[in-house]
Amino acid sequence: MLGRVIVAVAVLLALVLGGHRLLPELGGFTPVLESLLPWLGAAVPVLLLGALLARSRAAAVSVLAPAAVWGAMFGPALLRTPPGGPSDLSVATLNVGVTNDASGLAVRDVARGRDLFAAQELTPGGPAARELGALFPHRVQISTVGLWSRFPIVEHGKADIGLDWVRALRAVVETPGGRVTVYVVHLASARPGETAQRDRTLVHARRLVDADDSERLLLLGDLNTATTDRKRDHLVPPLTDAQQEAGSGFGFTWPASFPVTRPDHILYRGLTATEAGVEPAVGSDHRAAVASLRLLR
Repeated sequence: MLGRVIVAVAVLLALVLGGHRLLPELGGFTPVLESLLPWLGAAVPVLLLGALLARSRAAAVSVLAPAAVWGAMFGPALLRTPPGGPSDLSVATLNVGVTNDASGLAVRDVARGRDLFAAQELTPGGPAARELGALFPHRVQISTVGLWSRFPIVEHGKADIGLDWVRALRAVVETPGGRVTVYVVHLASARPGETAQRDRTLVHARRLVDADDSERLLLLGDLNTATTDRKRDHLVPPLTDAQQEAGSGFGFTWPASFPVTRPDHILYRGLTATEAGVEPAVGSDHRAAVASLRLLR
């Protein structure tokens, strides 16, 4: 009996992994499942142990199906080697945490040596903003989002992502290699059964990208959308993901104490990523996403 149960669960797991995009959204549950998709692989060793206890060859063989599907889907991320090489920009994005009393220390540790730093959940005049102001000569902060830069910010303004309050900005940075348009965004939250507003903000973000004719464009921030979430297809493509191109592993950023998913992203066009990763940030419930990029000329 145990062997049959394991066979059934193994087949179901393989089908969910390989065909998750065919599943209905189920009131917003499926996008959340997709956010945790890599963790479904944890069931494979459990199933294998059950097959051994059941002394069932058929059950053991059936476990190979989800193992193979998981390996094909996520193995490349674990084996990826950053391309390296020269870079023109070192960037970071961090949700500093609106209740984080240590936000100044959090951004100081991440921001040192960066050319661009994007922050979300800022408190105007709070510890993070003050610390970043001491580290960078140029900045723009609009509501709870901000961008700090080593290079001049020649244009800036709020960006509309379909919310009743401002949680996005657009800035143009004059780098030594040419101008780069930077969006800092904090999309609406997504929870089981509550993804509609997040989905609308994703659509608005895509409209911003499509309407912007900048040759080089960066989109930084907390998108509340995991790498494996089908809704991220609104942005990737046309943009490229730094972690997927130049990072090792999954690059999970949330929750900080034990990250299980990646809502924080560095997306771009007109550039190429040479390195990407994740760094801890004191007191925040997120870790920072970081990347080095080269401007295409």
